[in-house]
Amino acid sequence: MSRPYEELAERIRGEAADLDRLVQRALRAWNRCTKVSSEQEIYMDSVALNLHGLYSGLERIFELTARRVDESMPSGDLWHRDLLKQMSQEKKDVRPAIIGGGSFASLDELRRFRHLVRNVYTFNLAPEKVEPIISDLDALWSKVRAELLAFADFLEQAA
Repeated sequence: MSRPYEELAERIRGEAADLDRLVQRALRAWNRCTKVSSEQEIYMDSVALNLHGLYSGLERIFELTARRVDESMPSGDLWHRDLLKQMSQEKKDVRPAIIGGGSFASLDELRRFRHLVRNVYTFNLAPEKVEPIISDLDALWSKVRAELLAFADFLEQAA
């Protein structure tokens, strides 16, 4: 049992570094998007792609946790939302909550945005819809990153 926990902790730490890069790329693209109006749509595409990648990376960590630690993966049409909710809840005698309530609400918004990116053409994305997500991104990522690394510490101690 200890090796899967160690591997998951290592994976979380590695993913966190990759997710750092996605956050920085999204923020740089947003900055350019708001300043270079002639190429706004190109930068908006970059923002959308990096936000999509960010949530997808987080969801990979959550899926691994559900399978390896919780031994319980949600199913059905709402599994993405249910997985996020599962990560926000303590699993008695198994693990603490991985993300807090504030992180849950913001990540749920990011999850819904990813769904939008997957299901509409990017030229339909309006900057005013993206702005609330991107304006909170740096603070959100700092909080979620700390929560993930604390969970990785927990896994190493449990191993």
